[in-house]
Amino acid sequence: MKEKFDTLITAKKNPFKLDIRETVKYKDLIWLFVQRDFKTKYKQTILGPLWFIIQPLLTTFIFTIVFGQIAKLSTDGVPKFLFYLAGNVPWLFFAACLNHTSTTFYENARLFGRVYFPRIVTPISTVITCFFNFLIQFVMFLVIDVVFILTGANVQITWYALLSPLLVLQLGILGMGVGIIISSLTVKYRDLQVLVSFGVQLWMYLSPVVYSVSSIENATLKTLVMLNPVSPIIEFMRSGFFGTGASLWLYWAISWTITLLIAFFGVVIFNKTEKNFMDKI
Repeated sequence: MKEKFDTLITAKKNPFKLDIRETVKYKDLIWLFVQRDFKTKYKQTILGPLWFIIQPLLTTFIFTIVFGQIAKLSTDGVPKFLFYLAGNVPWLFFAACLNHTSTTFYENARLFGRVYFPRIVTPISTVITCFFNFLIQFVMFLVIDVVFILTGANVQITWYALLSPLLVLQLGILGMGVGIIISSLTVKYRDLQVLVSFGVQLWMYLSPVVYSVSSIENATLKTLVMLNPVSPIIEFMRSGFFGTGASLWLYWAISWTITLLIAFFGVVIFNKTEKNFMDKI
């Protein structure tokens, strides 16, 4: 008689397949990973979650001095501190998603070798953890934005602010997509992991985090900057909460296209790598 099993575990034959139904079944495990990441990161710190607020404030303060006071870059009439904070908060979320998912295989190698679960669960839980961190920073940004508005600053909240959930979702997908591609490639080419921090830092300067797109006079250079998938997101954020910035729908559509392509190829490469991961690590 043939035996019947509730669950049959086999090697994935189709790298283009993402079993969403199976991933949803492990939603409790995703939440456990989120709790684990949150607790282990701040378990032995004095300030704990307050670092979520301190980090962007300190970084923004340095940007205000270096790029606002010394370099005197244009902020489109927006108070310098508020301008840099609006670019810094979404960028920190994107960078965190990318950096943490790029080490998925190495940080969970021992766990992967002991028990089965959909490996895509780990980068998803990482992005969710980063989202909760971002949520704290975003609320802080909103409070500071409202304070500036009430004190007579030349900023206003527009209907573009309603796009914020889509913008944050896109940043998470893009960060996870790039991160899992790097994580998959570093299984074989470990040198790439050394370049991640440098690459993320370089990407920041290619994005309008510390400058405004409207301040770029060269048309070709401005186009190249806007083709960066992160640029339209930051510009839409500023349009929503300041009433300034370039809100170009065409570039946002291109940005979404690039984001989905990166996420698709990321999942394909991830699926192909996870089958032989334990043999290479």
